[in-house]
Amino acid sequence: MANVDNRLLFHEDLCDILGSRNVYFQPPENIKMNYPAIVYSRNDIDNRFANNGVYLQDHSYQVIVVDPDPDSEVVDKLSLYPMSRFDRHYVADNLNHDVFTIFYR
Repeated sequence: MANVDNRLLFHEDLCDILGSRNVYFQPPENIKMNYPAIVYSRNDIDNRFANNGVYLQDHSYQVIVVDPDPDSEVVDKLSLYPMSRFDRHYVADNLNHDVFTIFYR
């Protein structure tokens, strides 16, 4: 249950960064999103081992800022988030997409 709690805390952090509740975890294709928005999904789990067991896990999320504004301040805020790495930028459907990988423990 701790992993779910951590993801929900991460979700709240993303809402604070965005300044709204337009944060979506693995949204279905039929959902109508409001922009600017953050869309995120689980990307990886990094296990650290000792004594034949896992002693620490970092969950990695792909986090995408979707904004009509190419100079979105949300991108700058997210780039300062701990354990955040900017991956790429692309435009689709006249919306700017800035993709990050973020590890969250």
